[in-house]
Amino acid sequence: MLKLIARRLAQMLLIMMTVTLILFAIFDSDQFKRRLAVSELGGFGVSMLSEADYQGWLERKGLNKPFFERYVEWIGNVSRGNLGRSVEKNADVSTLLGERLRNSAILALAVLAIMIPLSLALGVLAGMEEGSLLDRVISFGAVVSTSVPQIATAVLLTVTLALGLRWIPAKSAMIDGFDFRQLILPVLTLLIYDIGYVVRMTRASMAEVMTSHYIRTAVLKGLPYRRVILRHALRNALIVPFTLIFLQLNWLLSEVVVVEVFFQYNGFGRMLYDAAIFGDVEVVQAATLVAVGVAVVSQLLSDIGYVLLNPRVRFV
Repeated sequence: MLKLIARRLAQMLLIMMTVTLILFAIFDSDQFKRRLAVSELGGFGVSMLSEADYQGWLERKGLNKPFFERYVEWIGNVSRGNLGRSVEKNADVSTLLGERLRNSAILALAVLAIMIPLSLALGVLAGMEEGSLLDRVISFGAVVSTSVPQIATAVLLTVTLALGLRWIPAKSAMIDGFDFRQLILPVLTLLIYDIGYVVRMTRASMAEVMTSHYIRTAVLKGLPYRRVILRHALRNALIVPFTLIFLQLNWLLSEVVVVEVFFQYNGFGRMLYDAAIFGDVEVVQAATLVAVGVAVVSQLLSDIGYVLLNPRVRFV
């Protein structure tokens, strides 16, 4: 286990260093820097920017230094938590990122707290009796939920619950403080799609385990059916869903962009969208690093969980 963790940590470090180098190189291109100079200096386009003004802007920004010198300096600032300053929001990126990540974490935790027990329970129930009426009803609902795009689900829920019945607010801007009702629509939008996917994977895994030889042997020996399920079937059946749930962290981080923008929820996804539209380089860079960091950490947790559930697996 320790070798696995050490190997994965080394891979995480290598991935992060590669991403930072690629990210820095993308935003260091001459064309991109000229566009950034136009946005800061004012003007009607890159063609209207004089060479003298451009060189003066590079001098003031310290962008005329060698590439790797600036890259090492940038990595040093990032490691100290100095992520720059947002031009659009006129705030430190680290402060802005912390606030928005906290809001998105609340949203993600609410989704996971409902999705994990409910999807596992429905998937296990469907897989225990493959081909039964209950299995078909659960499977049909899971297929339908994963077939509807999230933007369509968001529109449908807003029209029905917010504009039609007026039970909950249509927006989740959280301007006047936190209100749990502001989470209902974005949580439901994320939950309806994600829960169907996990249910389908859990059902498939449970159905496969129930047809295995050791389960048949346990039943033929006369062991209580409840004991067969809880002590023999569930451990192996939960291997795939367990690893899948950790990978859901990656998908949630990408899914929240659509949901947060639609419901005006002040989270990580909306921050990234606004920064990309405005051209706020420092924010986009920081958000990209966070997204990659979440991806590699969730993969590490998934691998560790897979080994704990299935000790026979050995990573070479």
